[in-house]
Amino acid sequence: MTTRVLKTEDDRDRYKRLLDTYKLPCTVSVVKGQKRSDKQNRTQRLWYNEAAEQLADETAEEKRAYCKLHFGVPILRNEVDAYQEAYDRIVRPLEYEQKLEIMAVPLDFHVTRIMTTSQHKKFLDAVWNHFRGQGVDLSDPEELMGP
Repeated sequence: MTTRVLKTEDDRDRYKRLLDTYKLPCTVSVVKGQKRSDKQNRTQRLWYNEAAEQLADETAEEKRAYCKLHFGVPILRNEVDAYQEAYDRIVRPLEYEQKLEIMAVPLDFHVTRIMTTSQHKKFLDAVWNHFRGQGVDLSDPEELMGP
């Protein structure tokens, strides 16, 4: 499957030319926005580490699994019909501890990696509010995200 982020009219024109090469029938999916940014990803990982270090109750990976399940899954379920259908069919029937387990390595159920930048911003806002509410001193997102 070919995935591209189209940012310019030239990008769109090149993608149209690519589509002209596909034999019919074919399936094409279009998603508004673009995938999360590297800066967002680094911020997310840093915050898990900071929360794990300061709270000293779970590992950073356990914090990550919790956040994916509690904040990321609801965002995707609300905004992506196919994700909601698959999650509800496959994951929702599982016990809570099993859900947490599949969010973490080695299974690492896809959540944030398939988010757009705007979805990931909502996710980071929820993570920020959650950990700050527990008294965790997180690195300032404005300084981390930059211009």
